Amino acid sequence: MTIAPDRRVADSVPTSWVDRAPTAIRPYLRLARYDRPVGFWLLAIPCWQGLALASVSTGLDWMDLYWAILFGIGAIAMRGAGCTYNDIVDRDIDAQVARTADRPLAAGTVSLKQAWAFLVAQCLVGLLVLIQLPWPAILTGLGALALVAGYPFMKRITWWPQAWLGLTFNWGVPVAGAAALGTPFAPEIMLLYVANLFWTLGYDTIYACQDMEDDAMVGVKSSARALGGNIPFGVLVFYLACAALAALAGVFAGAGLMFAPAFAIFAAHLLLQARKLDPSDGAECLRRFKANQITGLLLTGAFLLGAL
Repeated sequence: MTIAPDRRVADSVPTSWVDRAPTAIRPYLRLARYDRPVGFWLLAIPCWQGLALASVSTGLDWMDLYWAILFGIGAIAMRGAGCTYNDIVDRDIDAQVARTADRPLAAGTVSLKQAWAFLVAQCLVGLLVLIQLPWPAILTGLGALALVAGYPFMKRITWWPQAWLGLTFNWGVPVAGAAALGTPFAPEIMLLYVANLFWTLGYDTIYACQDMEDDAMVGVKSSARALGGNIPFGVLVFYLACAALAALAGVFAGAGLMFAPAFAIFAAHLLLQARKLDPSDGAECLRRFKANQITGLLLTGAFLLGAL
């Protein structure tokens, strides 16, 4: 099979380090989305939020920092693995969508066999991270496999694949709860998990606005297409639900007074994303989507302050 030359993907960060990486590995870095790092943050942040929330009742210690580092490494490995798997499944659809046509598998810069080998390598790194955690967290983490395996097919069978992504991308919350508290089912952990489900519904609906025309042409479903002209209102409802449930999570955990002002900053940053949202402006939608990195870190900081 002839491998096509490397192509820069449409929504990657301009002039990232990936563009200066050796030519031989550049397509693999693009396949794992190293040129679009916001996804790594959005996978790691729920883990850190879970740890921070658990620390409200357990107190902070050095083991939390160790677990936070592990979750960061695991997020890099598993987000890359998830994107690789997603591109393997979606390679024919990606070739028909303008924003994704230059992805390595769709463009032919990586072969299918090479992509599978790269996927296995990334999963092995994730497994090495997972086995460093306590047994309750290991068992909880393995539960994500079914969610990850099913995600690429959701856009073919439901108008709400963003909800499935929310279940998948925020699985780090119960994993962190299992590591820090010994159980993923503590009330505050479950409240945060559902809050983050609505958070993902909001930010990924904004992200999906970029592809609505192409998605309609190739028959791909999304929450953005389902909401139609009600996208700004839908995103606002999702974000209000996220803020309300995250506040309840802090209350159930017994967060201290410092949680309140920090949470207010998080909520304001979150809700401002829905203000004057223009689904037809793809560049603005991408900027608002990327802003959720800051949003998630603000909530993490609020929980940490609530633990003091």
